[in-house]
Amino acid sequence: MTQTDQMSDQIIEAFDARARRREERRGFFKNAMGMAAVTAAGAAAMSIASDAAAQTTGPSEVDVLNFALNLEYLEAQFYSYAATGQGLPNSLLTGGVGTQGAVVTGTGAGSARKVAFADPAIAAYAREIAADEVAHVTFLRAAIRGTSGSDALIAAQPAINISGAAGGAFFAAAAAASPSLAGFDPYADDNSFLLAAFVFEDVGVTAYKGAAGALINNKTYLEAAAGILAVEAYHAAIVRTALYARGLAVPSLRTTADTISNLRDSVDGSTDLDQGISPVTNALGVVSNIVPLDNNGLAFSRTPAQVLNVVYLTNKSVNSGGFFPSGINNGNTALRSSGAN
Repeated sequence: MTQTDQMSDQIIEAFDARARRREERRGFFKNAMGMAAVTAAGAAAMSIASDAAAQTTGPSEVDVLNFALNLEYLEAQFYSYAATGQGLPNSLLTGGVGTQGAVVTGTGAGSARKVAFADPAIAAYAREIAADEVAHVTFLRAAIRGTSGSDALIAAQPAINISGAAGGAFFAAAAAASPSLAGFDPYADDNSFLLAAFVFEDVGVTAYKGAAGALINNKTYLEAAAGILAVEAYHAAIVRTALYARGLAVPSLRTTADTISNLRDSVDGSTDLDQGISPVTNALGVVSNIVPLDNNGLAFSRTPAQVLNVVYLTNKSVNSGGFFPSGINNGNTALRSSGAN
């Protein structure tokens, strides 16, 4: 048994795959679900979409779980490559929904690879987050298997582009964020890794706040979702704190993170909600901005379409692009399109 297989077995044993959604909640998608944040517990309570984008019957529980799984594939592959130089085992990528795609790693300079971390703390953060994201993939696959009774209903990993090389998704994201970032290599060093992680982490956290309203009548799922939200919030705080602290010596880290935040805001709608990490001023004076909040001290939400705007790297309504060059794998078309912003 390989070390990867052993890790997968340990993860599987660590999670309870018997979670079930017990009642449907209409209109959930007016609130939120997000990249990496729509996990089995929270997603299991989301079953019917609203508005014109929804199909007649809305997405099923399995459709929503698969939406979450696609997003977890992306995060798990990025962190696994950055932390170990290897991706997920094929046993965690198969499924009967959609076509299984390869991980586009790129070639030459900027290709996906193990980061040569100089700071042991950043290396340890990367390994911890990688293990957590692999656990999410395993949990979601087990939840779909338990809910449907069939592996055939699990979404296969779609094609995922985590290349930092020319033509890759990170390369495109950097160029879209600012001309000064053209050629950005997310695997080059500690700081580059943190900036790349910042692209993903805040998205999941902002979604969980909206999910709470849909889970309030089911204490089991509300508690589980709160636990998952805490994990995602810890991840985001690790990345934001590390960037902020390192920004004391390298101020461009903060301004670059702000630029990435502006990119997310530019594609997910007209409201300016996303926040970078540069210091802000409040009644107490100049303070850090580790936790992005509104005036009430609350996080904001993203809809499924807005999440896809970010990972497809577009403000248009499309079915693929960016980190998912062929789109996500899902049996419900309402959960495959980004929004027209």
